[in-house]
Amino acid sequence: MSTHAPHAPNGPGLARSVTLPATLDEAVAALAAMPAAVPVAGGTDLMASVNAGQLRPAALVGLGHISEIRGWEYQDGHGLLGAGLTHARMGRPDFAALFPALAAAARAAGPPQIRNAGTLGGNVVTAAPTGDTLPVLAALEAVLVIAGPGGARREVPVGHLLAGMDMLRPGEILGHLRVPLLHAPQAFLKATGRTGPSRAVASAAVVLDPARRGVRCAIGAVAPMPLRPLEAEQWVASLIDWSVVTERGASALAPEALDAFGQYVAMACIPDPPPAEDGGEAPVLPPAALQLRRTVAALARRGLGRALA
Repeated sequence: MSTHAPHAPNGPGLARSVTLPATLDEAVAALAAMPAAVPVAGGTDLMASVNAGQLRPAALVGLGHISEIRGWEYQDGHGLLGAGLTHARMGRPDFAALFPALAAAARAAGPPQIRNAGTLGGNVVTAAPTGDTLPVLAALEAVLVIAGPGGARREVPVGHLLAGMDMLRPGEILGHLRVPLLHAPQAFLKATGRTGPSRAVASAAVVLDPARRGVRCAIGAVAPMPLRPLEAEQWVASLIDWSVVTERGASALAPEALDAFGQYVAMACIPDPPPAEDGGEAPVLPPAALQLRRTVAALARRGLGRALA
């Protein structure tokens, strides 16, 4: 049963009431009853918006008491991950054994207080370009399981939501993520502007899919959503001896091939400017963009190298 706890606001931007449902369907019902309410789990992004004066929710629907979205389970060759999984929980060894890149991204998400509170679903719904789990989910081609009114459930590819092609509708809540168990090497790497945990300047997820003889790569933080360099993926997959790829990799590529893959990915994600329409001198990338391109190339190269090591 849900509880409704009214609160007098203690300052600007604070909600006037907080509802704490015990199930996903109760949370959906609470949102239907209060269309202006905002769902909140860890609150790491929401409170930053509130403190900055960018958001003033009239009411909150707290998702922290919904046990069904705080764990994960096996289901038909996939992991069904609750949207309430914290980064700290995803960083544990049992989770990392099945989803190593997602665990690595969770461990890189920030200091302990952020990892203990921040959730997988919050990362997806907020869809900040620097969200560490987003390129991994894009590379894994995760599917979102969204709960709606009347017990309805619908599934949406994570890329559709991140690209704005299929947004959450009124009264809907992200309940779970369906992620394939590839049983193959994965890597996540992140470059930041300073030492220690901080927001990514660029990030890269590389996963191998031996069953389909494929490589999947997604680059984060350089665009509003993770970028998939599909041609680079297909090219490098054709160079790999898939007959010897196991859960531990073991199909090394020549350094020249790894370098070429990194450059291919970087050029796809940060292309040269188009030629001048008047036939004049071709524009060039500014130094900051060139540096970012070099960073992306290094991340993609190292990510694939680690996956194949």
